[in-house]
Amino acid sequence: MKLSLWDLLYVVVVGAVVGFMLVDRAPGVLSAPAASILLVLCLVWYATHRRLLLSPWLFATVLGLLHLTAVWLDHTASFALFAWGAMLFAALPLRSAIAAVAALDLLPIPIALLRDGTPAKVHGLVPLTVLGLVFAVVAGTSISRITAQNEERAEMIAELSASRAEVARLSHEAGVATERARLAAEIHDTLAQGFTSIITLAQAAETTTDPATVQHRLTQVADTARENLAEARALVAALSPADLHTSGLGDAVRRQLSRLASQTGLRTACHLDPRLADLPTASQVVLLRCLQEALTNIRKHANATTVDVQLTTTGTGVVLKVVDDGVGFTAPAPGAVSGFGLAGMRQRVEQAGGVCRVDSRPGTGTTIKVELS
Repeated sequence: MKLSLWDLLYVVVVGAVVGFMLVDRAPGVLSAPAASILLVLCLVWYATHRRLLLSPWLFATVLGLLHLTAVWLDHTASFALFAWGAMLFAALPLRSAIAAVAALDLLPIPIALLRDGTPAKVHGLVPLTVLGLVFAVVAGTSISRITAQNEERAEMIAELSASRAEVARLSHEAGVATERARLAAEIHDTLAQGFTSIITLAQAAETTTDPATVQHRLTQVADTARENLAEARALVAALSPADLHTSGLGDAVRRQLSRLASQTGLRTACHLDPRLADLPTASQVVLLRCLQEALTNIRKHANATTVDVQLTTTGTGVVLKVVDDGVGFTAPAPGAVSGFGLAGMRQRVEQAGGVCRVDSRPGTGTTIKVELS
């Protein structure tokens, strides 16, 4: 077992006292060797008490009896109190430790009177006893306070460590939730819409008997599936959308409109600013995802005949406007809907520092306007 600095102090003090008793055989000493053995037994008892985790009061009682017996045999053994005092202050509450140390410090005087029978022989013990008691109380009290402060600091450090671990856990969970929400939105804006198109095209192919039309629909299904596969690979690799990865935002917008026209027969118009290539990639991703969501809503719900897309740059940013002549609807207030549709579009735009507005009334078509700065 590894010894602490306090253990080494106890061994040094007891060793010095034992050595002094064995070398200096003072007159009237009953048995210095026996007293030395008792002091060594005190050390053994201390080690046993620590290992067996015995009651502090049992430890103090046995230690006191061994010490006083050693003092009866050789009054020089009283100097071992420099070691026992620290042990008692460590084992007992402060007031109890002071009382125990005072008893062990003062009892050698009546023991010497009983043993020698003459007060003259104990006069020299009184000043040393008083000084030893004062020193033990002051030192023990200081040590107890320092120990209490160290324990408080240890508790504070443990609490801080626990708080730090909790903050790290919550941050990790928040990061996981944010990433999960991001992936859900990406899947909704890409793969889910692609699968919806595939289902729609397959159902359209089932309703016709014209071989050319069936072949055309199957070709569209295959093209959409390939695009979905490219989007899935881009998601796994954490890349930008497949359309942007292979070309610029302008070409991606044209492909989206061309696909919509080919699959639904809608008339489409596109007005693009030539300076779109200078936009940051993050802004291009937001604009493309918003366009995809708007076109998906038109395909599913608008029952429109024409779609007009305008993408222009301004002095402070870029504006995307998607206008259809469909049935329209009562536009919900921001925050009034949930899911990954218009609410997801608004959230994506707001996270990019922009504004998303939806203007629609039943029978008047719909206009979606996205502004990024």
